[in-house]
Amino acid sequence: MQEFLIPARPDLQAARETWLKALAHERRLSPETVEAYERDTRQFLHFLTGHRGGPPGISDIADLRPADLRGFLAKRRNEGAGARTLGRGLAGIRSLLRFLEKRGMVNAAGAAALRAPRQPKSLPKPLTASDARQVVAMEGQLAEEPWIAARNAAVLTLLYGSGLRISEALGLTGADLASDADTVLRVTGKGGKTRLVPVLPVARKAVAEYRRLCPFHIGPEALLFRGARGGPLNPAIMQREMARLRSALNLPHTATPHALRHSFATHLLGRGGDLRTIQELLGHASLSTTQVYTGVDTARLLDIYEKAHPRA
Repeated sequence: MQEFLIPARPDLQAARETWLKALAHERRLSPETVEAYERDTRQFLHFLTGHRGGPPGISDIADLRPADLRGFLAKRRNEGAGARTLGRGLAGIRSLLRFLEKRGMVNAAGAAALRAPRQPKSLPKPLTASDARQVVAMEGQLAEEPWIAARNAAVLTLLYGSGLRISEALGLTGADLASDADTVLRVTGKGGKTRLVPVLPVARKAVAEYRRLCPFHIGPEALLFRGARGGPLNPAIMQREMARLRSALNLPHTATPHALRHSFATHLLGRGGDLRTIQELLGHASLSTTQVYTGVDTARLLDIYEKAHPRA
């Protein structure tokens, strides 16, 4: 059976499709999250097909046991999936089962009883301020085409200067940052939540230079950042550009586009920014997510202490 086919009976296929549409339109989850949940539940249905000897219907998942789910997680772990991937996969399955339970189709107790895989505690890896400045500088870009170098500098400057996610930066349209008077940017982030972020003069200047050099017409409804042939700029392109900069500047492998967003938060906190403001700027739903950066700052201070204190 080909991977893109859904191994399920028509009743379960239809119910799953209704759930996915509800995620996008009623719960307003991001397209990336909906796509991940679609993929995770499709993989689970593939597992059940082999586990039960045929495509499952709603009656087959009506009373799933924790053991059924543990078997799926063990299979995915053997395939190389990490704890975060497994945790997201279990979250997607639980979401589907809760959706069906509310409609009286299944009992979701088995999924609720299963403990999620333990997530490794890892602190964000920010760049130093000097490294971040080198990465975003126009003169440091490695692309041969001047307009592509300007584009890369503009995107990276927005990640570091405004704390945008790469998807948020690449989702900007021609109506955004159209003049130097646009000092605040309205960004739609995860879950369709909108927030306002300030745009530094250096970022506005970088975007203006990109607009000046870009060979393609940028209408107000069209995407702002373009690929080499004028289509939407793929995030993978920026990942590759960042990898080239890493090599040229001898930066660690943790220096990714997302690390610039981490750097934005860490450097703000280090200069006295308060957590609530940083939470709003980053678009975090929970303050506990933002509080991770206090650990980064503490770790940095301890590192300085251990290197500098004569008795350390």
